Amino acid sequence: MRRNGVLLAALCFALLLAAAPAANGARFGLADDAGKYAEDGGAEFFADARALGSSEIRVTVHWNPLRPDTIVEKAFLDRSLPVAKKQGVGVVFHVFPLQPTAITSTPEAAESFASFLRQLAQAYPQVRQYVVGNEPNQPRFWRPQFLAGGKPTAAAAYADLLAKAYDALKEVDSGIRVIGLGLSGRGNDLPFALSNASTSPVRFLRDLGGAYRASGRVLPLMDELGVHPYPRSDRDSVLAGDRWPRAGVVNLARLKQAVWDAFAGTGQPTVERGLRLRIDEIGWQAAVPANRRAAYHGRETAVVTSEKAQAANYAKLIALAACDSSVSAVYLLHLRDDADLERFQSGVRRADGSMRPAYAAVRAAVAKSRRRGCIGRPTTWRHATGVGGGSARFRTGSRIASRLRRSWGFSVTAGEEATYTAGIFPAAAAGAAVRSLASKRAAGAVMTISGRVRAGWRPRLRFPDEYLKPGRYVYAVRLRASMNPRRSSVFVSRSFRVR
Repeated sequence: MRRNGVLLAALCFALLLAAAPAANGARFGLADDAGKYAEDGGAEFFADARALGSSEIRVTVHWNPLRPDTIVEKAFLDRSLPVAKKQGVGVVFHVFPLQPTAITSTPEAAESFASFLRQLAQAYPQVRQYVVGNEPNQPRFWRPQFLAGGKPTAAAAYADLLAKAYDALKEVDSGIRVIGLGLSGRGNDLPFALSNASTSPVRFLRDLGGAYRASGRVLPLMDELGVHPYPRSDRDSVLAGDRWPRAGVVNLARLKQAVWDAFAGTGQPTVERGLRLRIDEIGWQAAVPANRRAAYHGRETAVVTSEKAQAANYAKLIALAACDSSVSAVYLLHLRDDADLERFQSGVRRADGSMRPAYAAVRAAVAKSRRRGCIGRPTTWRHATGVGGGSARFRTGSRIASRLRRSWGFSVTAGEEATYTAGIFPAAAAGAAVRSLASKRAAGAVMTISGRVRAGWRPRLRFPDEYLKPGRYVYAVRLRASMNPRRSSVFVSRSFRVR
């Protein structure tokens, strides 16, 4: 995968920055194929999308490995793309295989997929943005996620695909923007789960970076990172987020850090070097009013939110994106609901075409964002060098502890998974204790323990039941981020006396 050295990498990075859109607020769009399939070529659909405030539409293009050189829906694309252009709406191609095992089943599949992308870019030179893949951290779209022994494998296979796709598209037109992954915000990291054995976004990015580094590649993998930060439940607010290592809209900093951990110092730019995030699919399913139920069929299988709450979440989402210069665009999934209740009812229009409250809310929020930009505090981010949310609670003060006490310990917590090495040190050597822990040792400790801290938990670290000699001591602990052991934090207690 190695290309022509540092000079080529520098040139490519310069082109990447030149092609990047100005950081003046996120564009708004839709992830919707309705215009592609419409009998009128999408004239009504694209006009409605434009009236809503959408400047671009993400359109699905499937790759069929049984017909690898065929643009299966070419007739639909030929009909709809000129209509979209006439309505002033840009088209973004979202390209991924029909089957989840299409890339991993044969050695030549990734190269064949890249050849298809090259063909697609030559056939439609007006399309300058490509989302490559769809939620490769989910088994519904990419398998296998894990090998038989439980080792993750999806990210490494996808890294090879994305590298080939990036190079193929750039060969056709260096100005094409390659949006990688379309990463799901969910994932359970359970290789032996009975169903849906998936990979969390943070761990997928770590594995992607590991595969990239191992390949020796010097060119980037992507110009932007596509993410799908759906809520855990449709009844959750956009502000609710999700637990580490998953990610909702308000947890994008978690993904930015994961990108930095994975790619800092390589040819793949991080957010601080110009990579932008694109929320290229998101939506909240809303309840269907009784007087509109006739337009639907089937049975609702999700716990949906109210139409009022959906409208509020969409407006807040657009406002949040406007305040984060690293977010390039936000695409809502669907303009109009699926009529089948077992599918997705996240549209700003109901299945019968009537407007939900979200239609007016979105149109107003997009207009306000374009007119005024960020309203409120801009989102700022810088990579962490320590453990996110790491802290220790010692509860020692300067009290005197009996040497007969046999239960020594304190509690720690972290906002991400971390490992720890903790010790009890003579107080006179507190400075040496800090230096010792920072250098990955615990020299000079009278007692040591080590282990792992789960994100968001506050376990009590217990030392062995042993007596301490009379004197003054300190507790000290080093936390190291599991996703990047180079990030660490050291905490030292006040001294306490043992008599």
